[in-house]
Amino acid sequence: FRKVWAIVNVKELNRFPAGSVVDTEALRREGLVKGTANGVKLLGDGEVDRKLTVKVDKASRSAVEKVAAAGGTVEV
Repeated sequence: FRKVWAIVNVKELNRFPAGSVVDTEALRREGLVKGTANGVKLLGDGEVDRKLTVKVDKASRSAVEKVAAAGGTVEV
């Protein structure tokens, strides 16, 4: 009954234009999430330099802080 998470790092969010809503479907279109996973987890590796609204299933504290520092929000 182990859950499998699709991992996305903060640095990979820089490919989206500023002001975008980044959700699971947007991540799939960009090829960042592949296959069947139970959800998407955002990790804090790297930096983000634009304001984004990120909607994921889980997020690390450092990822939330980095997105907020760039003026964006993370919705879990």
